[in-house]
Amino acid sequence: MERETRVAVFESENPSEIQLVKSKLEAQKITSFLNDNYMSFTTTPTANTVKVMVNLTDEKKAFAVIDKMLKETEFNPSTN
Repeated sequence: MERETRVAVFESENPSEIQLVKSKLEAQKITSFLNDNYMSFTTTPTANTVKVMVNLTDEKKAFAVIDKMLKETEFNPSTN
């Protein structure tokens, strides 16, 4: 079995942002994985940065999906 290389395409401490990104990727048939840094040694133990990872072959498509999502008002609450 060939090992797949995974790359981070999004990072946040906000669980709702992570879930939104993950659902947008899944809607485009892009498998994603979560990398939770909470269990690692960090300078701020309360910080829970989560990275959304995808297979390297899906990286370009994932960035296109995320880029489009970042322009949507549902993701950017500061645009009232």
